[in-house]
Amino acid sequence: MPDINKRIAAETSWSRTRDRSARTKPARDAFLARFEREVDPDGVLPEDERRTRAEHAKKAYMLRLAKLSALARKRRTG
Repeated sequence: MPDINKRIAAETSWSRTRDRSARTKPARDAFLARFEREVDPDGVLPEDERRTRAEHAKKAYMLRLAKLSALARKRRTG
C-alpha cells in the first residue's frame, strides 16, 4: 500500500500547484547544468555559447534514449 499512498500524495500535490513550470524549473536547470559541464568542463566558453552547446548535447542525449527505447520495443514485439 505504500506505493499507492505516495501516488495519492503526488497527485494531490500536483493538483494544488498553480505554476507547474515554476515548480519544475530547479530540476530542469540542474539537468541542463549537467550538459553545460559536459560541453565546457573548464568553464571557459561564453555563457550563451555554453548554453547553446549544452542544448545540443541534451537533444543528442534524448535522441539516444529514444533510439534505445525504439530498439527495446522492436525486440519485445518481434
